[in-house]
Amino acid sequence: MKPRLVLASASPRRADILRQLGLSAEIRPADVDESVEIDEQPGPHVERLARSKAEAVQLLETDAYVIGGDTVVVHEGAILGKPADVDEAVHMLLGLSGASHDVLSGIAIAGPGGTVSAVARTRVHFRTFDEAFARAYVATGEPMDKAGAYGIQGLGAALVDTIEGDFYSVVGFPIVAFLTLLDQAGLEYEFGVLRVR
Repeated sequence: MKPRLVLASASPRRADILRQLGLSAEIRPADVDESVEIDEQPGPHVERLARSKAEAVQLLETDAYVIGGDTVVVHEGAILGKPADVDEAVHMLLGLSGASHDVLSGIAIAGPGGTVSAVARTRVHFRTFDEAFARAYVATGEPMDKAGAYGIQGLGAALVDTIEGDFYSVVGFPIVAFLTLLDQAGLEYEFGVLRVR
């Protein structure tokens, strides 16, 4: 039996990665409050949001397996979300210049049998760059809808020195964690083919 997949996200990057895996999903973004709760740590935060998004859409798509995701950048203990404006994007980037930060990606699958979820952590090391370089990158518009004000899969690759962990987690869709969750959800993936076990 072929399961029906729904992606509870408007992120074109998450949809692209699903297609790269040979999977097609209907797109149905979830409308959930993404605020950080009082004293909430980054890992539990992204996992809670991934679960909330998947479960909100699964209530409407009860026969589907709904995928939810959320990603944050964490630097010196602070969560860096999407920048509010150009100046905040530049400020974020200069704070990350020449330093290391963590990218945490929560992923969840809500299906007829319940919800499974996980968090992937990847360490990213940035090159050292100046304000003019940061402003030139921000002027491209690419950073404005991305956590931490950069996209590693695009022009933002020029900011990165090295990474430790899953590259796709930094993009916002941790493939290794996702494949593990498929198995936990009772699904079997084999190079573009997905079946209910």
